Amino acid sequence: MPRKSPFKHHRFPREIILCAVRWYLRYPLSYQDVVDLLAERDVTFNRSTIYRWVQKFGPELTKRTEKHLRRASVDWHVDETYIRVGGKWRYLWRAVDANGQMIDFRLTARRDAKAAKAFLNKAIERVRLHRPVTICTDKAHAYRRVIREINRRYDPHFDSIRHVDKKWRNNLIESDHAAMERLLGYRQSFQSLRSAKATLSGIETIRTIKRGHIHHKTPGVKGEIEFIRGLFGNAT
Repeated sequence: MPRKSPFKHHRFPREIILCAVRWYLRYPLSYQDVVDLLAERDVTFNRSTIYRWVQKFGPELTKRTEKHLRRASVDWHVDETYIRVGGKWRYLWRAVDANGQMIDFRLTARRDAKAAKAFLNKAIERVRLHRPVTICTDKAHAYRRVIREINRRYDPHFDSIRHVDKKWRNNLIESDHAAMERLLGYRQSFQSLRSAKATLSGIETIRTIKRGHIHHKTPGVKGEIEFIRGLFGNAT
């Protein structure tokens, strides 16, 4: 059964929608910046339209990119940073592999063992058969306990995941946090968890595409545009 086109009932053509969404997710632009840039091309709409497109097509982009991802390595780096959601600080848990490829992310209200366990279980479930061999973290005690519990669940007699908690070994993901924060710029405050998750999903996917962590993409920004266009096929 053919997939229903996500562009159905939209007044603007898919090229305009995908261009606006890609600009917002790839560059440190506000909704108004995107509106102004497209106005220079005689395309006029308001900021709320961009917002709705990002909320809809950010997760859709992530979903369609999934099957094109390269296999992540088995050496993971896990850490958390924080962003403002609804006027409150929320924790953004992120995991990348040894090549900087995004594994998964999760937003939580707390930074504790329960949140760490939920995040790591979610990330491991996402990769399924390619569970990590090592997980590098900072020295937060919650990680050690959670990784021990995960190991017991998979094999009570063998630590299938080795935990490395030397802070200097986790510079990879800390620098990746910094790059993400620069990209977010002044957009680091979101109205709701739902809008934050949808936007972050799109941003992480665009970064994955840009870095070439996918199959069959030609280099450069033109390759990114071509790949994204191909994800949506002939959808109108």
